Amino acid sequence: MQLSEILQSNAVKSIASCTSKKRLFHDIGEMAETCYGLKLSAVIDALIERENLGPTGVGHGVALPHARLAGVDEVKGIFLRLEKPLNFDAVDRQPVDLVFALIAPENAGVDHLKALALVSRTFRSPSICAKLRANSDPVTLFTILTSVGSSQAA
Repeated sequence: MQLSEILQSNAVKSIASCTSKKRLFHDIGEMAETCYGLKLSAVIDALIERENLGPTGVGHGVALPHARLAGVDEVKGIFLRLEKPLNFDAVDRQPVDLVFALIAPENAGVDHLKALALVSRTFRSPSICAKLRANSDPVTLFTILTSVGSSQAA
């Protein structure tokens, strides 16, 4: 699996300001609706429900919110670069500025786990995170993410 298989170019965005997790999940939901035709409220509710089980801020300024959703046919990705870091209750207590959300089919099983592992490995690279933080253009961000994904097999 490669990031280019789960992430569309229009599902990448840089956001100037985001004031809360709830607002961030709303932004993710809007992108999921626009890019993938998913229902806004269903995406928001699923992300909040998953987040209530435990924070998805994995540390080093990265969050990987994810959820399973009925009616989704394959794993979908959304990337947001926050210009102003957001408190996300991350494990290292650092604010988050790189967010990769995954929306998976309700019964995705192994595909959901493979996608989550791929994204996690990608964002463990300090050089990739530095490149993402140094750019705000969505096309450039997409290129960084998808060129990395093609060199790592899940």
